Amino acid sequence: MSQTRILALVGSLRSGSINRQLAEAAAHTAPADVQVDIFEGLGGIPFYNEDIDLPGEVPAAAEALRSAVTEADALLLFVPEYNGTIPAVLKNAIDWASRPYGAGSIKDKPIAVVSASISQNAAKWAHGDTVKSAGVAGGTIVESAHLHFGTIGQRFAEAHPREDAEALTQLSGAVAEVVAAVRESVNA
Repeated sequence: MSQTRILALVGSLRSGSINRQLAEAAAHTAPADVQVDIFEGLGGIPFYNEDIDLPGEVPAAAEALRSAVTEADALLLFVPEYNGTIPAVLKNAIDWASRPYGAGSIKDKPIAVVSASISQNAAKWAHGDTVKSAGVAGGTIVESAHLHFGTIGQRFAEAHPREDAEALTQLSGAVAEVVAAVRESVNA
């Protein structure tokens, strides 16, 4: 197998988001034969509505997401916790990628979830909701690749996660697990 393509979807739109920094660090740790791309534009995708999900009428931003998910071999979902659950922007991306039902671009894609929050809980509630949503949408959940980062406001206050050796090791391991799941699905 040649280049493995992993698409990262970040559930925080904030430019200085530590979840985004974790996605950047994951891309930084990827081996030469793995490309991790962070999808830009989740904030521009309208909320899912079947009335606009018609041939020739799908909003360009939603179509761009579907195309990016289709072209990827796997997904890494970076999820902060908003009021105890998954951010709407990430849930919306999963909803668009799940359609048409049973044949959406997310179907059978290996998916890992990385959760991070300022609390010690490490966004585990949002993590669980994201795993549930992505699985119901048709993705193949790679549980061995899941990560939880807690108290990120303190841990990464002074340095980008790519400067944290332990975070890099964990992210590298998650990427390796996702790649292994991609290769397993190709060889199945």
